Amino acid sequence: MRWLGNRESNNVEDRRGSGGGGLAIGGGIGTIVIAVIYVLLGGNPSDVVNQIVAPQQNQSATARTPEEERLAKFTKVVLAYTENVWDSIYESRGETYTKPTLVLFSDQTQSDCGFASAATGPFYCPPDQKVYIDLSFFRDLSEKFKAPGEFAMAYVIAHEVGHHIQQLNGTSEKIQQLRSTLSETEYNKMSVKLELQADFLAGVWAYHANKLENILEPGDLESALNAANAIGDDRLQKQSKGYVVPDAFTHGTSKQRMYWFKKGFETGDLSLGNTFAGINE
Repeated sequence: MRWLGNRESNNVEDRRGSGGGGLAIGGGIGTIVIAVIYVLLGGNPSDVVNQIVAPQQNQSATARTPEEERLAKFTKVVLAYTENVWDSIYESRGETYTKPTLVLFSDQTQSDCGFASAATGPFYCPPDQKVYIDLSFFRDLSEKFKAPGEFAMAYVIAHEVGHHIQQLNGTSEKIQQLRSTLSETEYNKMSVKLELQADFLAGVWAYHANKLENILEPGDLESALNAANAIGDDRLQKQSKGYVVPDAFTHGTSKQRMYWFKKGFETGDLSLGNTFAGINE
């Protein structure tokens, strides 16, 4: 995939190394004031020492590797690619695209959707309109899920941005409103349709990104399809449980995910992405 040297998005919040919470105390006079107040309110003085010293110790312990920095740079460029495409599409309709913020974090962080950890995997949070990614997921995608390649990673980012598009056009809200009226099984089916549409939107993005930026190289499409296949519900359940439970699907089968991504990629036509009409395709 061609990306080196291209624009990096500024809509990125880098929380790597900041941890998931706790008493956030920095250095300087402000530290002394906050520390005194904390102790006067009954806090343990040793906690203050730990909060001041630990970040200094962790800073060197969590030094970022060249590989991680390359992944961070790659992620920012792909986000910029999504901005270029959706800016263009919205502008063609006389509308303005509201860009999401991408949050890079390590281990754990807090979102408006609740606590997030690396185990959560990449996700989009509608209330704060942010995409959350722990870069370690990309290593898992390659090694654990056997879906290597830069365009496989780009597909994951574009899928989450697809959820942002669904938030902007009201689709996510409509599905959320149905949650209290449906059984778990029925709601899971709606969740599958929502996820498959995000796959389709990722494909639409890839179609237009290649037209605008000429980003694709031989093997890239296959890399993305392999990723879609690797993270299908049926395949993941088979790997973890040894059997498949269709009623528990929330993202779609490998076949469905590949189908809708490829449909978006081959057509680039947003009008063809009504996954709610044909879940079995």
